[in-house]
Amino acid sequence: ATQISRSVRGEKTLTLDTLNPQVKAVEYAVRGPIVIKAGEIERYLEEGGTKPFSEVIKANIGDAHAMGQKPITFLRQVVALCTFPELMDSPSFPEDAKRRARRILQGCGGHSLGSYSASPGVECIRKDIAAYIEQRDEGVPSDWENIYLTTGASDGIMTILRLLVSGKDSSRTGVMIPIPQYPLYSAAISEMDAVQVNYYLDEDNCWALDINELHRSYQAAKQHCQPRVICIINPGNPTGQVQSKKCIEEVLHFAYEENLFVMSDEVYQDNVYAPDCQFHSFKKVLYEMGPEYFNSVELVSFHSTSKGYTGECGFRGGYMEVINMDPEVKAQLVKLLSVRLCPPLAGQAAMDVIVNPPQPEEHTFKQFHQEKSSVLGALAEKAKLTEKILNAVPGIKCNPVQGAMYAFPRIFIPPKAVEEAKALGMQPDMLYCLRLLEETGICVVPGSGFGQKDGTYHFRMTILPSIEKLKVLLGKVRDFHIGFLKEYSGLE
Repeated sequence: ATQISRSVRGEKTLTLDTLNPQVKAVEYAVRGPIVIKAGEIERYLEEGGTKPFSEVIKANIGDAHAMGQKPITFLRQVVALCTFPELMDSPSFPEDAKRRARRILQGCGGHSLGSYSASPGVECIRKDIAAYIEQRDEGVPSDWENIYLTTGASDGIMTILRLLVSGKDSSRTGVMIPIPQYPLYSAAISEMDAVQVNYYLDEDNCWALDINELHRSYQAAKQHCQPRVICIINPGNPTGQVQSKKCIEEVLHFAYEENLFVMSDEVYQDNVYAPDCQFHSFKKVLYEMGPEYFNSVELVSFHSTSKGYTGECGFRGGYMEVINMDPEVKAQLVKLLSVRLCPPLAGQAAMDVIVNPPQPEEHTFKQFHQEKSSVLGALAEKAKLTEKILNAVPGIKCNPVQGAMYAFPRIFIPPKAVEEAKALGMQPDMLYCLRLLEETGICVVPGSGFGQKDGTYHFRMTILPSIEKLKVLLGKVRDFHIGFLKEYSGLE
């Protein structure tokens, strides 16, 4: 009888009222309402519907292969051999790839990619990553036992934040994040009910990180929470800036002085295009600041298979290097990692190829080098092209895309359009991006999804489409923007 009466009432146990409130608070703009709308339009077109455009161009997410980028042959060869070892007998696979695959499989239970690995990852892969970091940082020591493989960098970032969030009310953990930021951070902070502490990047100075702004942000936050961690994204997402060595030194000195835990998101370390910029890892800069810093600042750096020149998002591969963590806390980290058993083995194998690519003396080097240079060369060309075309449009200003995979142009939105958006209960740049999607089929993400200074509006677009498609896309954005200004400014 109780069951009948319950179903008559039609009540579900889980409703929006009983849902975990932290889940409700999560927002992730990169796959938000605008992208859902784009999917609806795509289906409408597939079913024979008509729009003023023939296809939806998704420039909302850094998904290289979906945008037509070809996989790196050598990486796929190694992963294929690991997945289906019978291919070891095939003459169409190079010995260099077979050698790597055999080594990876020897580290796997039952010599199979279908087994679980140890929670921190396959030992030989962790050793390859440590060797790669040492080489990248020109001899700064890296201990393989500080390396933990993760399911994409996102998984590592969430895990470390989970360790850091504690306290009640004014002693609740504050997490300092750059604004604009990649919305994984704000989503994680919401989900864990931590306190988001914004520090603003300087748009007029090519999105540089200003040390005075860090001090301002930290002091203001101390009134209502306990800031314990600072997150840095370098090269920047969505802003594409590459931090100078001096800037990194200042951040590390600040973290040292204020006793902050440092999380350095370095997934775009291979994506640097501006000739006057260079990637500096936080770890290397910390080492060069001397033992007082290098032996005390708690630092975790993250890397991934998803970006760089491989763009292997679907493998969900990544790692973190954890330095100066309290040994007792490290045991707790391992415990937390062991609950999720291990990251996918295919992703671990893909990560191994990225840190252990063909060397100049190997037969596969020539093709590998050609493919890598071609991807990075095209991205550098597209970064320049995007900046140039957008800056030629009245009412759009775009900083140089020094690195990563995105442009984050500032757009002027006339007061009339701002009023209309407010009346509709949406952010002005959301109105702009929805209209852009409806009229041109171009899907970009509004700046409000990443955070921006009050009264400024932006959108984020990837530079991943092919050059031909990118030129079409930018031309459509230009025409749309000029039309939008005319419509709302009454300009004829």
